[in-house]
Formats: sequence, C-alpha cells, structure tokens
Amino acid sequence: MTSRRVVIALGGNAMTGPDGSATPGAQRDALREASAHIADVVASGVEVVLTHGNGPQVGNLLVKNELAAHVVPPVPLDWCVAQTQATIAFTLTDELDSALIARGLPQRTAGLVTRTLIDVEDPGFREPSKPVGRFLPRDEAERFVSLGQVWEDRGEKGWRRVVASPEPRSVVDSPAIHALAAAGFVVVCAGGGGIPVADDGHDGSALRGVEAVIDKDLTAAILAREVDADTLVIATDVAHVMVDFGTPSARPLGRVTAAELREHAAAGQFARGSMGPKVEAALRFVESGGQRAVITSLEHIADAVQGDDAGTVLTA
Repeated sequence: MTSRRVVIALGGNAMTGPDGSATPGAQRDALREASAHIADVVASGVEVVLTHGNGPQVGNLLVKNELAAHVVPPVPLDWCVAQTQATIAFTLTDELDSALIARGLPQRTAGLVTRTLIDVEDPGFREPSKPVGRFLPRDEAERFVSLGQVWEDRGEKGWRRVVASPEPRSVVDSPAIHALAAAGFVVVCAGGGGIPVADDGHDGSALRGVEAVIDKDLTAAILAREVDADTLVIATDVAHVMVDFGTPSARPLGRVTAAELREHAAAGQFARGSMGPKVEAALRFVESGGQRAVITSLEHIADAVQGDDAGTVLTA
C-alpha cells in the first residue's frame, strides 16, 4: 500500500547524539540525519506531517529553572513544552528544507507551535507517570525528591523524573495543520505531544496552559486521525516491536492484527516508559478508523510508508 498523507512521529533518537548527548551541535547533527530519511518520504509523493518528542530538551529547561530560580522566575511545564517545540521546529525545518532542496524537490516546511486539549480531571494528575529529562544517580535524584518532585528508579540507567501526563483529547490546531499540509508544506507540529491546555469555557473560548506533559505518540494517533492521514509511522530506535524482549525466545513482530497486539500488550510485553505508548498509539489509530500504523526505526521510514515489508505493521 502507498500512502497519501502520513504522520511521522520522531523518537528521541532523532534529536540526540548516538551517546544521548543533547548539546545544540549533537541535536542539529541528529536532525540533519533524520531529515534525509524524511526527505526520501517526501520524494515519494506523500504529504508529510511530522511530530516529535522533547523529553531531554524539557528536562534541560527544568534544570535551568532550578539553577536560576534565585535570579529569574521559573516557568511552568507548558511553557517549557512551547519553548522546546519552537526550538526543535526551527532546527528541523532548516535541516529538512536543505534536504528537500538537495533533492530538487519543490516542497518546503512550516513549523507550528501546537496546543493539545486535555481534561483537568484526568487521573494522570493524581499519578505522575511521564518520564522527562536526564537519568541521574540515586543521590542526586533524592535531592530533587526532597523539593517535591517525583522520581522513579529506572534500573541500570539510573533515576528519572516523572510528571503528570493526561490523555490527549484533541489537537487544537489541527485545522491549521491540515490546511498547511494541503497547501504542500511539510508540517512540523505537536512537538512533545503538544502544549497541554484546558478549556474552562468548554467551547474553545477560555483556553489556558496546564502544568503537565503529554505523550507524543498518543497525540500523534489523534493528530493523524484529525488531519485525515491514512498512515501513522512511529519512528524509534529499533526496526520492529519485540515480544519476550530480553529473553531467549525474543522475536520481532511483522504484520500483526489489532487483536494480537492487544493480547501482547495485556500480557505486559511492552514497557510503560518505552514501547508501551508506541504500541498503544498504533492501536488507537487503527481502531479509530485509520488505515495503517507502522512502528520501525528511523532509517526504514521511507520503506514503511511505501509498503508493508518494513517494521511492525498494523492494518485495519
């Protein structure tokens, strides 16, 4: 199957160095490499809408907040999401424009700071679960716990902060994204799951930012439906979703039905902080009427868009 419009959700590996470095140079180098793969998708004649993660970038801003709190007022999480959206979007659009020009393609890019509607009564506010920022040794993490933050032991990598992660309800700016894509732009939007906003007026008349972050893959599933994409591609650092990961019976999933994937998820096959949200996003997209979802590595996204032979493929 060849797609007409695709939403591609870029994982954190598309924005950091091979060693996880998030210096400006490492991020630009990583985005340059990602842009080459994205340009290959555009060259196939498909309309492309891009979204991306921002965990390390938001985490760095939070550290700056803490270190500079005695000089300038700290900004809330929704502001951090907005700032990182803008920074990543302009960097990615610069690199992607260059890749498109190098291929002689006429399409150009547009970056859109994007809001996502959430419910302030969402249970995610009672049980923070979304990891943000860097891994730290236990003694450093405990210092931040004493300041009221929530951190979890993530095993060998260390401890990581977790924050409220409400369910995305709708992408507020999806009409603008749809219009830009229809006009021929490659749109970079909804970074980090979107800026979380609540609607106190219940009709769009009283939007306000909320202190939270939203899972970018779950927002990507909603975005793909709202902009009428037929394919959702979730780019990560592995070629396939694995079952029995880390055991002698580990095996990759190729073409799979929603029922099969739901069964694996119910059995606890996919970790909450890594593959779990990606699998759930793919399922939600297809189960809500989307034609096709693919989870695969960044270097295989062009193949994933053009056919069913790359990655873990879920079809309606």
